[in-house]
Amino acid sequence: MTDTPTHRVTQSLSAAITLSLLSACAGNNSPSNVEAPGKPTTPSTRTLEAGAALLQSRHHYCAILNEEVIQCVIYDGNRKDAKLMGVEYIISEAQFNTLPAPEQALWHSHVHEVKSGQLVAPGIPEVAEHALMEKLVHTYGKTWHTWHTDLDKRLPLGVPQLMMGFTADGQADPRMVAERDKRLGIDSTEKKSSRADIASPPIAPGADAWRQGKVIQIADPTLKAHQY
Repeated sequence: MTDTPTHRVTQSLSAAITLSLLSACAGNNSPSNVEAPGKPTTPSTRTLEAGAALLQSRHHYCAILNEEVIQCVIYDGNRKDAKLMGVEYIISEAQFNTLPAPEQALWHSHVHEVKSGQLVAPGIPEVAEHALMEKLVHTYGKTWHTWHTDLDKRLPLGVPQLMMGFTADGQADPRMVAERDKRLGIDSTEKKSSRADIASPPIAPGADAWRQGKVIQIADPTLKAHQY
């Protein structure tokens, strides 16, 4: 999310079609051999997830594994020609606190994204979005971009790049935020006001490592420069 934190949007019909096609090709379902740690999803979370799947368009397509782990795929648009540009894993504060310090440095907080109104879930009712933000404000994300379409890369070249998140006003390009708001028919300022009642939890010291000048990236053997 010093990618553009405009996130947490799910896909509906085309995801269902894709899953159906994959199932048809596989013949039988293939279960994961990994069980993510965390409490089972509550009825309210399952209801929110189902509503989002029906109402939202593709940009972030997120699957809630349980109350403490979410996994997302990120697209650069919401049309059928959108490019799959990365993945994000989202975990609870409790899970984040179990991580060793070198691992924590790869994760970013979501407090500012929620409180600033930059993080949105367009297409779901305001009450549901507010409930989602109350949950996400306590989470941490690890985002890898694999296709750098924001740099006009015509193919998924080079190596994945670790993204971080905005942590204060003035970091996001206001023109980009305004363009996003216009495109989605929302108002970030109004979102910020409506979330004033959401308490800002303290950010774990190990997160947002870039604030301490610690930038972690994979060396790119193609020698293509990335803009940080």
